Amino acid sequence: MVSRLTAFLAGVTAIAAALLTGCSPSPTPPTASNTPVSQPGAAVAPEPGLDPAVLPVVSATNGYVGSSSCQECHADPYESWHRSYHRTMTQLADAKTVKARFDHVVLTNDGTRFTLSTRSNELWVRMERAAQRNSDAVKPEAAEAPITLVTGSHHMQVFWLPNGMGNCQIGFPFTWLIPEQRWVPRNSTFLRPPDAQHRAETWNIVCSRCHTTAPEPHLNRQERTFATQVAEFGISCEACHGPAERHVALERDRRKQGLAQKDPKLDHAIVHPEKLDPARASQVCAFCHSMKWYDRNEGWSETGFRFRPGDDLEATTPVIRPRHLDQQPWLNRVLAANPDLLNDYFWPDGMIRVSGREYNGLIESPCFKGGKFSCLSCHSLHNSEPDDQLARNRTDNRACIQCHPKYRETAAVAAHTHHAPNSSGSECYNCHMPHTTYGVLSAIRSHEVSSPRVADALSSGRPDACSLCHLDRPLQWTAGKLQEWYKQPVPAALPSGADSVAESVRIALTGNAGQRALITWHYGWEPALRASGVAKGPGWTEPVLGQLLDDPYAAIRCLAERSLKQSGGTPPAGYDYTVGLQARPGTREVVWSQWMQRIKSDTPSALPEAVAKRTLLDRPGAMAEAFAPWLQRRDERPMRLRE
Repeated sequence: MVSRLTAFLAGVTAIAAALLTGCSPSPTPPTASNTPVSQPGAAVAPEPGLDPAVLPVVSATNGYVGSSSCQECHADPYESWHRSYHRTMTQLADAKTVKARFDHVVLTNDGTRFTLSTRSNELWVRMERAAQRNSDAVKPEAAEAPITLVTGSHHMQVFWLPNGMGNCQIGFPFTWLIPEQRWVPRNSTFLRPPDAQHRAETWNIVCSRCHTTAPEPHLNRQERTFATQVAEFGISCEACHGPAERHVALERDRRKQGLAQKDPKLDHAIVHPEKLDPARASQVCAFCHSMKWYDRNEGWSETGFRFRPGDDLEATTPVIRPRHLDQQPWLNRVLAANPDLLNDYFWPDGMIRVSGREYNGLIESPCFKGGKFSCLSCHSLHNSEPDDQLARNRTDNRACIQCHPKYRETAAVAAHTHHAPNSSGSECYNCHMPHTTYGVLSAIRSHEVSSPRVADALSSGRPDACSLCHLDRPLQWTAGKLQEWYKQPVPAALPSGADSVAESVRIALTGNAGQRALITWHYGWEPALRASGVAKGPGWTEPVLGQLLDDPYAAIRCLAERSLKQSGGTPPAGYDYTVGLQARPGTREVVWSQWMQRIKSDTPSALPEAVAKRTLLDRPGAMAEAFAPWLQRRDERPMRLRE
């Protein structure tokens, strides 16, 4: 029986859709208030309690039984999974699962007001668009809906509302940033062009496929409705081990009969990724952690994916590999219909550049091509900490030593790296897996194991590992060191300024948005700050970060604010990264002024002359003039990284 709530939501779908897609690309900063607000408008008051019809159905079908069935026999693995971020990837939204401040909060955006409130254990949002004309006779349009689902629990939380089209869930246009403990417009959490319009997201299609277990969207294209069901919210035990119905039945039957010895059939009734060959084991992770193609012939939007752990992923959803186009003739048709596909996900040389697609990097690595290396060589879902989920004996060089035993001795490591033992420069992954992937307002380690080469950096535009750590050094210095240590030829044509200006500064001022984002993050990375002589205090990175606080891209401004705080600086009072430069005064001059006052009063931290010259700060009072010619060269091509 259709409840009044479902009917109400169906009636206001048009209003809600207009409100949810109405975020401007340069939004007014969201404002929040802890005081009760008036409730103008004439929305129908929904009945208490959520109608189950508006929620995706959790159903133990097709052999899935739910993680609680695993807990009976596997208490320790269950506990380690339960505290992971995989489990909390998608949850029902309530007072326990939501980290955001919700009660009596008011968010405003482009003439629309969103009032958040709690009712018992439920979370609600009232959406009001201002009247078109200033008249007491015209009341603002209004709609009210529950927050039903929440995605994420680590870096940020994204929220979903029903829209009356079956159990379709659409994105709430604000996101809660966990580090900052604040609401921000959803569009400001992505690396998108400043004028990009926010598009309403549909959870049933976009997010369910990797943020739940065994999703079946059940899209009715004719009626444009969903009847989505999942085996479990979040990434559960069966997402990696496969449907467990037969395994559980056999084990319960064994116990019922009082048999002490396990039935050999148990091992064949469930998938153990560690017992699969490395390629198939990695494909279990790749089902979510890869950039692959969903052919409509797969029919996943109606009935879900056919892939199960242990299957060959390529048989149903082939992984996109730009370096192997001759082996993927089907990709030409895909690229003809989606010409920006490769640019939105990959570096020009084919290396993956966005988060959540680690498998694309792994399979291009020499380690993987050797046939013994897999995701499980470094990661463990059960013997690890939730952050990064690196196995407890794989959090340092031991991850690499398992295949490269000659570097077990610190002397051998130092001879190879030309850095002091136990320094960040002698940690294998800082050189061979640098942070050249972007996602969730952060730089993330590349999962394509490679070596730093200046020639590769020039051809792909991807910053080299040396420059990401030695932020104060020009590219020519890096090329010289790589020639001296590893006999790499110095490229004949280096970019202008490569002999005199720090490469990080050159990229921060002239690079494209993707390059600038990575450099901005590294200006707050502690190993790089140490290697570049930036101690807590008035470090040389602050003026460059001041420039980046006024960047056209909101994501870069967010990274700049974070890095400035990490390096000991302070953003100007009232600074809000979500507000573009066209809606506020410039910030860089304020940061520069504060920095100059501090270095004058802090003689021990004064910049060495060589560093000041390499970073364009040798004339503190003329930074605008020093930066100007470089800013004129900035790569302004629009960039949209689809993480």
